[in-house]
Amino acid sequence: MPAEKSSTKKSILAHARNWYARFERPFSSISLIGGFVFDAVTLTRVDMFWENFWVVAHLAIVTICALIINLVENEGEAEKNPEKLHFWLVNVMQFFFGGIFSTFLVFYFRSGTITTSWPFLVILAAAFVANERLKRHYARFTFHVSLLFLSYYLFAIYLMPILFHQISTPIFLLSGVVSLAAISILLLILRKFSRERFKGNSIWIVRACVAAIVIGVNVLYFYDLIPPLPLSLKDAGIYQSLIVNGPGQYTVGHESQGWFGFFDWSQTVHIVPGDPLFAYTAVFSPTSLNIQIIHEWQYYDPATNSWVTRGRIPLAVTGGGDGGYRTFSMEPAMTAGAWRLNVKTPHGQVIGQLRFDVVTATSEPALATAQIN
Repeated sequence: MPAEKSSTKKSILAHARNWYARFERPFSSISLIGGFVFDAVTLTRVDMFWENFWVVAHLAIVTICALIINLVENEGEAEKNPEKLHFWLVNVMQFFFGGIFSTFLVFYFRSGTITTSWPFLVILAAAFVANERLKRHYARFTFHVSLLFLSYYLFAIYLMPILFHQISTPIFLLSGVVSLAAISILLLILRKFSRERFKGNSIWIVRACVAAIVIGVNVLYFYDLIPPLPLSLKDAGIYQSLIVNGPGQYTVGHESQGWFGFFDWSQTVHIVPGDPLFAYTAVFSPTSLNIQIIHEWQYYDPATNSWVTRGRIPLAVTGGGDGGYRTFSMEPAMTAGAWRLNVKTPHGQVIGQLRFDVVTATSEPALATAQIN
């Protein structure tokens, strides 16, 4: 009887392995989409312990899988055979890489704007999709080591400001140093215990890929194309009037845009010539990370087909509030035309952007009031 039970269990496991191998592609795609939706709904603050523990756990698992895959001799077509350990290591690595890049995509997307950060977000989305489409490349040393280094780098970019309570160029450069140190330790372990992986040009290709990632990320940063994570714009608006009731508490007056206003790319604001406009923003910053932001008011000059800066107002932000730190600025010299308000870091990274069209009127428009608390 025990022998029969053992045989039955082995049969069930064999059927399960074969079933997964057969439906591996659709199952992987469903889990990819489901995981992204789950992250978008559940991930809240970038500085929370459990959010970062989630990322660290995923990074640890893919690092362990990478070590085992490269320390154990590749058994030819083993990555396609569910009877082999190699098959499951590749699948586990793909699954947890998907979780990592899903988390990064959610966090970085919340932190920036598509109009200014789209090159970086496109690269991040491409890495997310490539994780699904190029699974067989995990058996290739250079591919998964490069993807692992990119994961270390993207994590360090927003972890270092949280740990050091500072956003600056030296802190960004430190994130690169930390990432390079992490991947160097991994490569040293592999070099000591799996010299076969370092025969030929493999190590030079890996170094070239790592160097390309470092150069690419730094170019994006110094051109202000990387979202300024861990900062994010939680709320914002352009108003015709604003009364301060207390710290972070305002009564604002605005025109009703109607139910279709949600779909407008640019808000329309009517003012009497000479009247000011007010910009309100709530910017999230992690606990103990007190920074300065810039409200940059820009007018589109049709004569030169360019944006002209009319005002740059520095504002202090105190970190720690779930809803973001509320503050405002005023622009007194409003003229008719297309405008935008850029919410920036002192370095120049765009946290958020508001677009609006100013239309002059002969009388004050009817305003609805709202409380911001």
